[in-house]
Parts: sequence; C-alpha cells; structure tokens
Amino acid sequence: MNANPIADTPLNTAGGFTERLFALAGVGVLAAGVSFVAYFDPAKTSFLPACPLLTLTGFACPGCGLTRGFHALFHGDIIPALDFNLMIPLWAVIFGYIFLALCVFAVWGRWIPMWLIRPKFLWSFLVALLSFGVLRNIPSWPFSILYP
Repeated sequence: MNANPIADTPLNTAGGFTERLFALAGVGVLAAGVSFVAYFDPAKTSFLPACPLLTLTGFACPGCGLTRGFHALFHGDIIPALDFNLMIPLWAVIFGYIFLALCVFAVWGRWIPMWLIRPKFLWSFLVALLSFGVLRNIPSWPFSILYP
C-alpha cells in the first residue's frame, strides 16, 4: 500500500465536477494574482505590505523581494528580477507547474505527476530556502549581493 496516495496520483484518475471546479477557481486565483502583481508596481504602491521580518528585524527572509521581482519579470526585466530575489526562477517554475497542473485537472480531470509535494523535493526546497535566507543576510561581499 502506498504511504502517500496524493503524490502518486495516477494520470488516469478522473476528477469529479466539484474537484474540477475548485481547480478552475485555483486557476482564476493564480491568474488574478499574476495580473495584480503585473499591474501594480510594489515599489510605488502603499497597499502592498512590506515583509514583516525585514521591517521588524532588518533581516531579509527567503521570500523578500519576490513581489517586486515578479513585477519586474512580468515586464521583461530579468536582471532586476534576479536582483530582487535570486531564487525567482525556482519560484516561477513552482508557480508555473501548479498553474499547469490546475489547468490540466480543470480541463481533463486528470492530475499530472505532482513532484512538488513529494518529501524529497520538499526537504530539498526547505534546505535551499533556509540556506538562501542565511546567506543573503551575511553583511559581506559576495553575500551582500543577495540582499534585496
């Protein structure tokens, strides 16, 4: 018996109407989020919150700069996007894969393999995030380049 049935959902398992409707809602939420971040410049708007960790302690979390980075990326500014957060390509792949998986499930009712929720990926991603969070807060060159 498989210990993690969600991670190994076969491609031929058809989803019900309710599940497909929730997947379609997820697609809509992701599309609205992308549109929102693409339209509003986080550096010029006051209604987008600043990172609480950065505000309270001065330490940048691994996610600091992602909103500004995605805004720059959606406008074709790749280098500034990487300057805001060097892990933005990994986050883009993760969000893109989730969007694709939700689209496929909403349309065809079949899940594509979800490697994003497998323990090996999750532990590796956690280690990468923690390492990045520590390295970007070291106040000497070359690590200071990672600070948003």
